Amino acid sequence: MKRLLIAAVTAALWTPYAFADKAERYWPQWRGPLANGVAPLSDPPVNWSEDENVRFKIPIPGRGLASPIVWGKRIFLLTTIAADDDAYQASQQAAAETLERDEWPPKVEPVPQRFVVMALSRRDGRVLWQRTAAETTPHESHYPDSSWASASPVTDGKRLYAHFGSNGLFAYSLRGRLLWQKDLGDMITRNGFGEGASPAVFGDVLVVVWDHEGDSFIVGLDAATGEERWRRPRLEEPTSWATPLIVTHGGRPQVIVPATGKSRGYDLATGEEIWNAGGMTVNVIPTPVHRNGVVYLMSGYRGNMAQAVELGKARGELSEGDGIRWSHDRHTPYVPSPILYDDRLYFLKRFSNVLTSLDAGSGEVIFTEQRLEGVDNVYASPVGAAGRIYVVGREGSTVVFRHDDELEVLATNELDDGFEASPAIVGDEIFLRGRKYLYAISQN
Repeated sequence: MKRLLIAAVTAALWTPYAFADKAERYWPQWRGPLANGVAPLSDPPVNWSEDENVRFKIPIPGRGLASPIVWGKRIFLLTTIAADDDAYQASQQAAAETLERDEWPPKVEPVPQRFVVMALSRRDGRVLWQRTAAETTPHESHYPDSSWASASPVTDGKRLYAHFGSNGLFAYSLRGRLLWQKDLGDMITRNGFGEGASPAVFGDVLVVVWDHEGDSFIVGLDAATGEERWRRPRLEEPTSWATPLIVTHGGRPQVIVPATGKSRGYDLATGEEIWNAGGMTVNVIPTPVHRNGVVYLMSGYRGNMAQAVELGKARGELSEGDGIRWSHDRHTPYVPSPILYDDRLYFLKRFSNVLTSLDAGSGEVIFTEQRLEGVDNVYASPVGAAGRIYVVGREGSTVVFRHDDELEVLATNELDDGFEASPAIVGDEIFLRGRKYLYAISQN
């Protein structure tokens, strides 16, 4: 293998979490401990099936695309449970038929829901606690492939933050005690497609981005109380679904938010804008990744764009060669976020099985237009561990390939469920949240 694995000591230098010594061991947010999709201390199985290396498979009530997170001995999940499941299924069917007729937009119309937070045992999947955060009828629809529980939870090791968007933001103790809740208003999304950006936490600040068809904003909240510390308008920014990334550069934590109008970096303490850069496409979904003072932004709907922003030079309005180290305009992702493994970026074209790898430092193409046979539609973001990368498809297959300069597929694994949520990797385990089940994949 030509590339070295991330050493734990190196990872600790740039993890966006102030609690890096513990965070590396777990999966505290949907992009993992380093916010790049990689679990540096983990070694999960390469092969599995319904009859091999499945430690448990448990049904998950309701519907949700929120990815699982893991802290200590607990798995945390979000879901919504319809008060009248028949009515919800009828609404979903009507939206699917609209899509089949090529009518636009296809929308799952609201029906009453329970917004539920769950904590499960890593050992056997049993429910340790379950809380109904809210019971209400959502004010707006969602796309047929989506849900009203699409934002993933996040933890700082002290509290669990569950973001149901327009239906409320909630903070719990890790044992399930409600600490605070906040209503940030009603989001009006493009075409009624629904909400999806997860919150981000660093130290004592929780950040929420609220980009929609109304007055968009970003807000920094006191993580302990939910009180607003700062709020900044995001003028003329339409709906986006990208989760913000928080990194420290030069001793200054900043929040990076990609967007259709301009991507921006904000001072975490004050919300002051540090830099901005145009160039992303519309409907921005992928979350940025970071390494050695460079942030990588991507989007891929109605165009293609990847940019490498040098934080050391990022002040004011950036341009190619002046704060933007390189850009790339082919085969970038629409839905899944990229993975940054050592000095390699891997990403999929739109939400297909077409894979590209770039050198993160130079933007040089290592390989491109490589098809991952056995997996087709991909909404889940790739994850990596032990020199391997895992790509999970919507039809239930997972392709595992080697992290290297050439594509080498190691396994193609099939399960009976379909997957839109991104996996979580902890230790020798990989957790897959399907449409119906939560799987724990492990050789033990």
